Amino acid sequence: MRKIGLIGGMSFESSVVYYKLINEMVRERLGDLHSAEVLLHSVDFQTIVDMQKAGRWDDAAKHLADVASSLEAAGAACTLICTNTMHLIAPEVQAATSIPLIDIIDETAAAIRNAGRSRPLLLATRYTMEHGFYTDRMAGHGIDVMVPDADDRTLVHNIIFNELCAGKVLDASRDALFGVIERAVANGADSIILGCTEICLILDPENLPLPGFDSTRIHACAAVRFALAEEAGEERDAA
Repeated sequence: MRKIGLIGGMSFESSVVYYKLINEMVRERLGDLHSAEVLLHSVDFQTIVDMQKAGRWDDAAKHLADVASSLEAAGAACTLICTNTMHLIAPEVQAATSIPLIDIIDETAAAIRNAGRSRPLLLATRYTMEHGFYTDRMAGHGIDVMVPDADDRTLVHNIIFNELCAGKVLDASRDALFGVIERAVANGADSIILGCTEICLILDPENLPLPGFDSTRIHACAAVRFALAEEAGEERDAA
């Protein structure tokens, strides 16, 4: 079994989900009391948030690149950035190590394509929805990502940062997110990307009006495939 390196803490609420999913999947495959070999470096999220708000993406890239290097030095065979937003600086993080970085955008795009979908609504942080890195990389896979309008982007961003990252899951916010989804359905969306690793805390991809793709679960599946040297695609039906 190859050792998985997780760059977590952004937020720790979703890092808990990663840890649980990865270990459950390994136990399902190997049986008995097997669990994954995982190295987790959990950063201080406030430090990252301050960099995001100030537009200090170069500083954030150096910070996470240093974390990735430390995971490689500790024996990790791959790294995962356990957040969609910080994939904005994924190329810099990958360049800091000689081990593969498993990209959450690529893995989610593959799951969407395998399901025969091409026009998903992206629910994510403002940075992920507006900075272009996510939609551009998805476009390279033939996926035409739809983002909510400005008011709905603010709504989704605030639910993520003010509630989910703080461990608050509110029914009123779930209802508000369903309103965003309903407007996207009317505008031609054919699926939903839970494109923030906390959104799975409030939305169940199995209970949406369109097929849902949980980026957290998809990313965790990819980590397990790598750790167990499974063939690509074996768990892409887990969306």
